[in-house]
Amino acid sequence: MNKEKAGLFSTQSILIALVVSIIYLVISFFLIGFKTDQLVLASIFNFAFFLSPVARKFIIGFSIFIVYWILFDYMKAFPNYAFNTVRIQELYDAEKALFGFSFHGSRITPNEFWLQNGTTWLDIISGIFYLCWIPVPLVFAAYLFFKNKDLFLQFSLTFVLVNMIGFIIYYVYPAAPPWYYQANGAHFIPGTLGNTAGLHKFDDYFNIMIFHGLYAKSSNVFAAMPSLHSSYPLIVVYFGIKQKLGWVNILFGIIVLGIWFAAVYTSHHYILDVLAGIACAIAGMVFFQKVLLHSKHFNKFLSSYKARI
Repeated sequence: MNKEKAGLFSTQSILIALVVSIIYLVISFFLIGFKTDQLVLASIFNFAFFLSPVARKFIIGFSIFIVYWILFDYMKAFPNYAFNTVRIQELYDAEKALFGFSFHGSRITPNEFWLQNGTTWLDIISGIFYLCWIPVPLVFAAYLFFKNKDLFLQFSLTFVLVNMIGFIIYYVYPAAPPWYYQANGAHFIPGTLGNTAGLHKFDDYFNIMIFHGLYAKSSNVFAAMPSLHSSYPLIVVYFGIKQKLGWVNILFGIIVLGIWFAAVYTSHHYILDVLAGIACAIAGMVFFQKVLLHSKHFNKFLSSYKARI
């Protein structure tokens, strides 16, 4: 057995994978209860960790995204409405005041307009765009991992940084999405389950359960502001431009606009939420590029991390 293969199954490697997996599963059990998703995640990590030297480096690199997912999942244990008052009526009123317009004699929001005037082809297109919000960033990250390790690390850490900014705002300013107001008005109902809202039309048309499955696992209904769905593709566009991907960036740009539209069309977000998501993405990217990348200690961390992948 060569040194690389021997290193895969060294006592130290086995202990690291075993301890990390056990700690994750135990903490998860006590915080949010046992779920099969946790075993799937732990299995994927261990499979890649011991598959080959390249796969190990890949999963270590993508551990940045794994940490993000775990933190997002753990939000279930600490619902933001337990820390601050949920904004329902005031956000709706602000949306109507800033972006509302007269329709059939009444002032309505863009969400309410599309609720009454949606079409099948827009349902399908919106569903397709909304399905891109996680796969596109992950596929792009995988591409950068093999093509440009420096940009991979910058992209991945910026992605997590933007999420951390969004998560903080979720707890400072809990906010109900448009579909919640449409269903319950300004009445606050703690523990409300996730809802597919307008995306159910996509599932219904194709007789599938994609969005039903995704939103059944929603970590927090009252996390509409900012729309991180609107942040992610913008980060992809920025780093796609840095990577000089040419026409692919045009495709990324179309996806950005499509997700922004779909967020409002399906009543998952107000325009204000989308704008807040855009602001989060810009703030995170500027802070990362102008502050963190100029920090000696942070660059030392980047160099250490890059050496492991």
